[in-house]
Amino acid sequence: RWGGIVAGTLFVLPSLLLLIGLSWIYMAYGTSPMIAGLFYGIKPAVVAIVAHAAHRVGGKVLKNRWLWAIAVVAFVAIFALHIPFPIIVLCAALAGYAGSQFAPSAFGVGGHGAAKTVGEHAAALIDDHTPTPPHALFSWARFAVVMACGAALWSLPIGFLYATFGWAHTYTQMAWFFTKAALLTFGGAYAVLPYVYQGAVEHYRWLTPTQMVDGLALGESTPGPLIIIVAFVGFVGGYGLDAGQSFASGAVAACIVTWFTFLPSFVFILAGGPFVESTRNNLGFAAPLTAISAAVTGVIVNLALFFAYHVFWPNGLGLGFGFGSGRPYGIDWAALGIAAAAAIALFTFKRSVLQVIAGAAVMGLLVKQFV
Repeated sequence: RWGGIVAGTLFVLPSLLLLIGLSWIYMAYGTSPMIAGLFYGIKPAVVAIVAHAAHRVGGKVLKNRWLWAIAVVAFVAIFALHIPFPIIVLCAALAGYAGSQFAPSAFGVGGHGAAKTVGEHAAALIDDHTPTPPHALFSWARFAVVMACGAALWSLPIGFLYATFGWAHTYTQMAWFFTKAALLTFGGAYAVLPYVYQGAVEHYRWLTPTQMVDGLALGESTPGPLIIIVAFVGFVGGYGLDAGQSFASGAVAACIVTWFTFLPSFVFILAGGPFVESTRNNLGFAAPLTAISAAVTGVIVNLALFFAYHVFWPNGLGLGFGFGSGRPYGIDWAALGIAAAAAIALFTFKRSVLQVIAGAAVMGLLVKQFV
């Protein structure tokens, strides 16, 4: 367990420090021609990257019309009806459970296309017959210890923030909001980012839609997990809270949101890992998880459309033509062209994300320089 904690910390900490530095550069020099050109090229590439992610997830998950229906309903729910992401996840899990009862083969439980059997028993979801090591066996006592430590590591910092700044302060609200976001990371960062957008941009107004798009572009172009974009959200939201200490307040906010985003993940792994090991031969868990994965595909498509709208129509919908975001209305055709080139590189030529980001950044610089 300690090895996992150390490894996870060493994985997150460098990304956090890098994002704090890049976030400060963004806030201090984001309007410079060079930085603006880089972001101008990277943002359309991000649209293609998110669309490619939806294609990859959908290709693995959407195997039949039932799962396609769940994905479409999830997309409509979040795109048109603005239903909160947690409710979509819950409804998808319930649909998966119901599907396992009435159409089990469609959800990988029994029937045609279900898991093959080994002898008299169903094969495991992870078909690994290696005996589980003793330290990975589930124990209620160990589970209680991990949960108690996790609760203490959560309650003490948020209690300190509440006692020091009050509940309405930005630091305390960030701690509470990103705790909730951390509990909803089904499907990874792409799935939870719409929820982060709803809270950080629409509700709390810690940053603007344009800054959120820039943050995703920054997260895609740096090493480490994409969910570390929360450090950017925290830095921008906390920047300037204390007069004359813009960097310090932004860095504190970035650390707060990173702590409260990643702490639940550590608790889930340490407490839930043995439980997963003990249930991996139980295929009954497959149906709800399969349905959630299908719903996540629809949510990711919504995220792609959200970023496409803000990148290709930076100043709102209209019928005008022109290059760059200086036009009052209309499509930004240069951004659309960069996105198309990035999509071709990803879908056709199978280029890596870093290669696509680098090429798009160069194209953005050239557009800003000569167009």
